[in-house]
Amino acid sequence: MGIRTKLALSYAAIVIVAGTILLAVVWLFLLRYVPDTQIPLRGPFVPGRSDLERAFWPRAGWAFAFLVAFGLAGGWFLAGRMLAPLNEITRATRAATEGSLSHRIRMTGRGDEFGELADAFDGMLERIEAHVDEQRRFAANASHELRTPLAITRSMLDVARTDPGADVAATLARLSATNDRAIALTEALLALAATDRADAPQMRVDLSLAAEHAVETLVGLAEDGGIAVDVAGEAAYTSGSEALLWQLAVNLLHNGIVHNSPGGWVRVETSTQSDQAVLTIENTGEWIPDEVIPTLVEPFQRQAGRTRVDGREGSGLGLAVAQRIVEAHGGTLVLAARAAGGLRAEVRLLAAPPDAG
Repeated sequence: MGIRTKLALSYAAIVIVAGTILLAVVWLFLLRYVPDTQIPLRGPFVPGRSDLERAFWPRAGWAFAFLVAFGLAGGWFLAGRMLAPLNEITRATRAATEGSLSHRIRMTGRGDEFGELADAFDGMLERIEAHVDEQRRFAANASHELRTPLAITRSMLDVARTDPGADVAATLARLSATNDRAIALTEALLALAATDRADAPQMRVDLSLAAEHAVETLVGLAEDGGIAVDVAGEAAYTSGSEALLWQLAVNLLHNGIVHNSPGGWVRVETSTQSDQAVLTIENTGEWIPDEVIPTLVEPFQRQAGRTRVDGREGSGLGLAVAQRIVEAHGGTLVLAARAAGGLRAEVRLLAAPPDAG
């Protein structure tokens, strides 16, 4: 039986039970006290209990049958009215199952539990649709980005194969550079995908140690570009994935080094402010318009005319990975252009409670 049938039978059963109780009350508290013989009184006829029963029970039976029919019909109607919003939610669920994520219930005029369920379902569909669209765009962009170095490699190999006088050393150098770019892009994609995993171990992480690890990792790159790196601050503990938080520090510092000016500097500072652990990385470099700042955390978005000290073309994923890592840890990443040129990146994460040990 469907839920509407069950509800209709339940409503009818309540009506039947109420009618039965009413008839029992009439019998127990009224008819049972009437004598079974006629009362010898002068004047009009006074019926006895048998007379009353013969007059009452047939009519009571018809009334009881009416109550049963009314309970079933009324219960069926009321159940349909109550379940109408659920039917709308069911249709929307089936449409979403078939791939139509743009369908919305938009239930109006109801402030009950069904209305709250419909609003929650619409909100869930909006988030799923946005996530699916983002994944589709990301897959398309990733395919395009990965296709580019492979196409360049194939082109160089075709030229080397068909041109006997090709410079082998130059071709190998270009192949090596193209291969390095493909490897860096693949590693960035893997890092971006890692931020979506929910099984990353949670532990107590000191952002100052993550910053020192990033400096040790990129000190060679900074020296090659003539960039001075200064690390300062205090221990700033937060909870999360140690590997991802270290990757966050590396990405932000790498961005500050490569998007800089020859002879420039990068300052890395950690601190604890109230209930937040703060990591700040500030660097010199070219002036960045304010309207460009929000686009820097979008995947594969490269600012036109923004050069790198190493002369290479970036993947456009460094800050996007950083943004995903911060979001996965429930924090905020604020980017701001420096008036003198360059960028200031500030990460705020929830501070970890004091170590019990």
